[in-house]
Amino acid sequence: MRNFVYHGTVNKMKVGVDANNKVEYQLPIGDELVNMNALIGTSIEVEFSNVIQCVHCERVTKKSFNQGYCYPCLMRLAQCDTCIIKPELCHYHAGTCREPEWGETHCLQPHFVYLANTGAAKVGITRHASDGVSSRWIDQGASQALAIFRVGERKLSGLVETTLAKHIADKTNWRTMLKGNITAIDLQEKRDELLELAKPELDALTQEYGLQAISPLDIEPVDIEYPVLQYPQKIKSINLDKELGFSGVLNGIKGQYLLLDSDRVINIRKYSGYQLSLASI
Repeated sequence: MRNFVYHGTVNKMKVGVDANNKVEYQLPIGDELVNMNALIGTSIEVEFSNVIQCVHCERVTKKSFNQGYCYPCLMRLAQCDTCIIKPELCHYHAGTCREPEWGETHCLQPHFVYLANTGAAKVGITRHASDGVSSRWIDQGASQALAIFRVGERKLSGLVETTLAKHIADKTNWRTMLKGNITAIDLQEKRDELLELAKPELDALTQEYGLQAISPLDIEPVDIEYPVLQYPQKIKSINLDKELGFSGVLNGIKGQYLLLDSDRVINIRKYSGYQLSLASI
């Protein structure tokens, strides 16, 4: 018997934390926001209607690009440009930004460079990290995170990130992240080691962009807890384009992944724009 059914276009899960930095998840589906934490430990069923809508223009599309966009939006929107993945390639100041007003709102704003533990130490950037837990850390499944620089704008944060990435990873191994039992890392010690290694290049960036453009931070790292009853041992990724649905016990959520029984996982963010039905069974 189905206890409830939600139907509609989904998007990446909205995230937040409680007073103990335990992550709380809500799934946007149609006009609803489903409390996913409440479903952990219960059986769920998801069906794909074989319809995909662009998350920006809502056009029906046969294929989703860049986690939810139709092809015209992929080619037109600033938020789909290459510099979103590689911020060091930002070309706003060259006068070639696809949407200058969007760039001013999103790119010509302070960003933070951080270290995170997603199964191993990595470097990254985020717009929000000064007053709590960044949603980016949660989306990457980080169990620990530490903001190390406040940077004047997105392009410069990308230049700092690529400088540090010569000495540390800048990608998350999602399979490692999902297996649990993550060994804690002293991120402050890792930061100090990294800044010493990259000092000549960071000094050169400071000289080029000014003393106030890159501000070191001296704050405490944060620990993040995920609502997981059981982690998978041998990960089996669910592909909605092939399977058109799945059912099983929801064992937990980490990053943007649902963790189900039989070691199955699905990256909900990958299917933004898909029309799904979600039922409790």
